[in-house]
Amino acid sequence: MSILHEPTVYVVGRQSVDQEVVARFLDDHGVTWETDTEIGGELLAEMGGRLCYMSFGSKQGRKTNDEYLGNILEQRHGSVLEHAVWTFLLAGVSRSLTHELVRHRAGWSYSQLSQRYVDEADTDFVEPDVIVDDPELHALWLDTVERSKEVYIKLADGLSERLKTLQPDLKGTARRKAARQAARSVLPNATETKIFVTANARALRHFLEQRGSEHAEPEIRKLAVKMLQILQCESPSMFGDFTLRTLPDGSLATATQNSKV
Repeated sequence: MSILHEPTVYVVGRQSVDQEVVARFLDDHGVTWETDTEIGGELLAEMGGRLCYMSFGSKQGRKTNDEYLGNILEQRHGSVLEHAVWTFLLAGVSRSLTHELVRHRAGWSYSQLSQRYVDEADTDFVEPDVIVDDPELHALWLDTVERSKEVYIKLADGLSERLKTLQPDLKGTARRKAARQAARSVLPNATETKIFVTANARALRHFLEQRGSEHAEPEIRKLAVKMLQILQCESPSMFGDFTLRTLPDGSLATATQNSKV
């Protein structure tokens, strides 16, 4: 069993653009347009915004992508940012965190590790930072999660055997699932989980602003900070206006002047 203190964020998907189809659209409508970004999400957001005004060939069309999207952020014309999408795999996060994360619905899609199908006998746990530095509280927390894991294993094994008598027609995977879905009731919110997440840039900005705030729960704020650092490399034009500041406890929080885009 491992005790975890940091989330891991994997970027597993990002957009590509079919340049031939873009060129065909421009040619079909007698307009020309070039952008200086090679980032799919940035290009698509800019193209979507320009389509609203058919501004491909105008003076405005000669702005850089950074300038164009910077104006989008200032004007809070956030709908065009919904065309840019990223997919993440998050690991080393607690069930407590994902209970909050999945409350973000508009612009988000989720696929989470199932405790009904996956055996949690080898699960890890995520310890809150506020507990780590106090030896007495850390020992109490560690003892609790270890005991909950031991009870889970005994329950899962015992229920699997009991179901052979109670429901003899229940075989293999179905019996194990039935045992695990009952046994998981003793596992704490600190249980580590993994979740596959897809979100558009506008939804991500809302998440970064809300969950990266100094008022957010510390674990999900830590995740928001990590995601921001990644997204600022992925798309500086859409996330470069965010800044990080150090809080009194040494942790980081996000901030932006372009709120509620």
